[in-house]
Amino acid sequence: QVRVVESGGGLVQPGGALTLSCAASAFNLDDYAIGWFRQAPGKERVGVSCMRTSHGTTYYRESVKGRFIIFRDDGKNIVYLQMNNLKPEDTGVYYCAADPWLWADKLCQVKDYRSLEVWGQGALVTVSS
Repeated sequence: QVRVVESGGGLVQPGGALTLSCAASAFNLDDYAIGWFRQAPGKERVGVSCMRTSHGTTYYRESVKGRFIIFRDDGKNIVYLQMNNLKPEDTGVYYCAADPWLWADKLCQVKDYRSLEVWGQGALVTVSS
């Protein structure tokens, strides 16, 4: 059964850093686009950063460019989201998702996130002083 499991959420002060992990099982990341979505309280789920490792392509939401980095651990089926200079508006539940039929940008910009093949349970990130 294909699945992804997130880890690494927590409470961090503004300006701090946090790294999320997404471990994929029963499928090869070389065959999928994978990325991170955020759902803030009372708001829609939005794509934050996505990648398609087989093509070396990445996508970042405008608000996180220059602060977040998505990368894969070489040889492992794990994708990370390194979040630097965190702001209170980065608060939310971060979900990892993957789909074999989309490019990185299309994954992050998908209109109906429920159409994606694989979703994790989410990791809560709270940025607060």
